[in-house]
Amino acid sequence: MTDPRTRTPWRAPRRGALMLAASLAVLPQAACSAVEAAPATVAPVTTVSPSGTAEPGVASPVSATREPVRATKSPGGTKDTGDTKTTADKSTGGATSRANTRAPKSGAGTKAASDLADPDKKEIAMELVSSAENSSLDWKAQYKYIEDIDDGRGYTGGIIGFCSGTGDMLDLVELYARRKPGNVLAPYLPALRKVNGTDSHKGLDPNFTKDWRKAAADPAFQQAQNDERDRVYFNPAVGQAKADGLRALGQFIYYDGIVMHGPGDDAVSFGGIRRTAMKKARTPAQGGDEVAYLNAFLDARKAAMKTEEAHSDTSRVDTAQRVFLKAGNLDLDPPLTWKVYGDSYHIGG
Repeated sequence: MTDPRTRTPWRAPRRGALMLAASLAVLPQAACSAVEAAPATVAPVTTVSPSGTAEPGVASPVSATREPVRATKSPGGTKDTGDTKTTADKSTGGATSRANTRAPKSGAGTKAASDLADPDKKEIAMELVSSAENSSLDWKAQYKYIEDIDDGRGYTGGIIGFCSGTGDMLDLVELYARRKPGNVLAPYLPALRKVNGTDSHKGLDPNFTKDWRKAAADPAFQQAQNDERDRVYFNPAVGQAKADGLRALGQFIYYDGIVMHGPGDDAVSFGGIRRTAMKKARTPAQGGDEVAYLNAFLDARKAAMKTEEAHSDTSRVDTAQRVFLKAGNLDLDPPLTWKVYGDSYHIGG
């Protein structure tokens, strides 16, 4: 079967993060078992709809994993979780709704660190991605999300869009089973292994989605989602961005890119996009201009997005990341106002 994003054969299991580390030569290798170590706890932050649990900090370094292929929702739509969701009112031209606005945190006004791993900046990053992936700033409401969005990757679920057809959903459920044997999703592991690399639901239907939503109420499953997000996507992206001399905005641009395109090295994966950008401009670490390099990266990313119909709407670049870049907000400091798929969002400062 071919990968619908790259039109190349599906890669063998457990190569993605190794390819990323090898191609970028930045992050240390770690044993597969390292993923079982919980990340350090950081101070809780205020969200649109607080869940009452603190978001963990940076998790263990990237280790061997399958290479996920990222999916996203169709332009202008919202993912159907079976629950009512509030998005911008498109009848008023995408006016910002209360659900799409977060008030400033207490103590706001002091300049925050230009490091996406900073708790406040990480919260902003999660909200920015959720606005594009889920049409909501409330990213913690997405633990229970699951559906097949008909993109050839099977079921897509959770806070970062883990997919049954690309292996990262399997890694997640395996981690959850190691931490909590006998959980409600553990019986689906044999089926998840068989459907990996396909869009099949064989062995998963009819109750997998119902049981996923049930598991999403378990703090252990929520923590597993957080840790896999950090291990496979957040930590590698932020680590590479820091090595390239990029501040918080650049770190976020890398993170959003790896979420959508996956940690591979082909032309339309993160590694390939970065390589294309570096042919056009030098990174700050190479003595280049940060704004010029990030513009080159976003140009390369837009070209990659347009190779797949599901990603042809480039508003998450044009009316979000490029807006911050044009404003010179390289530290990604709030207040932030942006649009995705015509919907408006705001984080107070």
